[in-house]
Amino acid sequence: MRTQDTLAQSIAVSQLNLTRYLVGFDDSTHTRTAPALPNHVAWSLGHISLTMHRVSERLDKAPLPTADFTPGAAIEGSATSAYAVDSIAFGSKPVDDVSMYPPFARCLEIFNNSCARLQAAARAADEPTLATLTPWGGSEIPFHDLILRMAFHNGMHCGQIADLRRALRFKSIFA
Repeated sequence: MRTQDTLAQSIAVSQLNLTRYLVGFDDSTHTRTAPALPNHVAWSLGHISLTMHRVSERLDKAPLPTADFTPGAAIEGSATSAYAVDSIAFGSKPVDDVSMYPPFARCLEIFNNSCARLQAAARAADEPTLATLTPWGGSEIPFHDLILRMAFHNGMHCGQIADLRRALRFKSIFA
């Protein structure tokens, strides 16, 4: 298997694993939070989608999709079908307000779009590009490691969603 396919597969597997934990969430629960837990599902899906798109932008040179993301912060009461970038970026704080995030099905669609784009960008990159260092998080990292980091990042947020499921007393996905 080519390195490019392995990297793309790492994103596909993280996508599959995370979506298993979304069972039971809907428009009435996707912005619910729980004490001592940092995020809700709508924020998590937007945040990891934005992060994967930022990696894809560096590889495929295409901009952030305007159908999925708008500049600035979300405005209370302004229901939207796109994420406001500043409301899901690193350091932002999730708000339990459904009007500030897309509906659940749209959040999932945006997440799936970001996974598909990063998989395509990984498959299209040549070996020298994958070995190229790119700035990320205050340092530089080769693209092949950054793509793997995105799979790990998805997994970390999947763990937060698993904790949230327990706190909200959702049924186990294994039952």
